[in-house]
Amino acid sequence: MGAMSWIHWVIVIAVVALLFGGRGKLSGIMGDAAKGIRAFRDGLKDEPTTTADASKPLPKTEKDEARG
Repeated sequence: MGAMSWIHWVIVIAVVALLFGGRGKLSGIMGDAAKGIRAFRDGLKDEPTTTADASKPLPKTEKDEARG
């Protein structure tokens, strides 16, 4: 079998079966990762942005009251 012993072939076949066997586990993992990234981006977009309204005066502090 060349440079690889039988145990190496068993490991290679197990990894290939794990990744590509069954119901497309690799594509399922990639789909879940894509959903997570999409949810993260949507979460960043939904953050409320606070902007200072120039028409509202700022509350006075003790320093402002002492000045006059």
